[in-house]
Amino acid sequence: MTQPAPGEPLLQVENLVREYALPREKLFGPVPKVHALNGVSFSVRSGRSLGIVGESGSGKSTLARLVMALDQPTSGTVKLMGRDLHALPREELRRARRDFQMVFQDPYGSLDPRQTVERIVGEPLAAQRNTTRAEQHRQAGAVLESVGLRAGDMDKYPHEFSGGQRQRIAIARALITRPRLIVADEPVSALDVSVQAQVLNLMQDLQAEFGITYMLISHDLAVVQHLCEDVAVLWQGRIVEQGPPEKLFRAAEHPYTQALVAAVPKAEPSARQTPLATPSQSQG
Repeated sequence: MTQPAPGEPLLQVENLVREYALPREKLFGPVPKVHALNGVSFSVRSGRSLGIVGESGSGKSTLARLVMALDQPTSGTVKLMGRDLHALPREELRRARRDFQMVFQDPYGSLDPRQTVERIVGEPLAAQRNTTRAEQHRQAGAVLESVGLRAGDMDKYPHEFSGGQRQRIAIARALITRPRLIVADEPVSALDVSVQAQVLNLMQDLQAEFGITYMLISHDLAVVQHLCEDVAVLWQGRIVEQGPPEKLFRAAEHPYTQALVAAVPKAEPSARQTPLATPSQSQG
């Protein structure tokens, strides 16, 4: 497995911009554009976890897609272990994908209901085209056991599992290539509260066992605080504040971060803060 150069971050994002064209207001008028991301930069060292927080529309999912090389940036770079993912030829990018995988938000929609668990979990290995069916079967069984399921579950279909178990299957699928980086886009938001902690604890255990680096996308500050050593606050396509969660959430400096923290429900109704109000552009 390729290693990052000494002192080099595992993941390095520099000046990432993503624009989307909107319909023209006039037939011969200029094409209006919206900036989903507007100059985002950060880095993550191996074995660490970075949380990306912000409201819907802040650019979180766009960022996840660009880091996963599922979309092309307008400008800027995404480097994993020193390789610019968006500059790699198609075949090299396919081989590189064993080093970075994704866990999606919906444990129901992200698993093909027509395929067995073995096919679902083994799919990333099959895509690499360098393993036999017998090896895929063996590794699928091993990785299912590593996430607390049984190898005997491989012949079952997704509808035979609970939401929490389905997300474990999704995590197993991400783990099977032994990636260095896992991008998790709202991995527990669709789960019952009672199951969320189980999945987050599992992710922590897997990080300790395999040295995985996480980039966790979430709107839930408690989830990020549970799993991440560093947090970046995304607002209107820009990172407005970054730091350790214990510092960021107790002594936030940017008005938007302060508003996010204030919007978290409190146990005592009398102590509840005012609802989230997006600060004006002039405060950024």
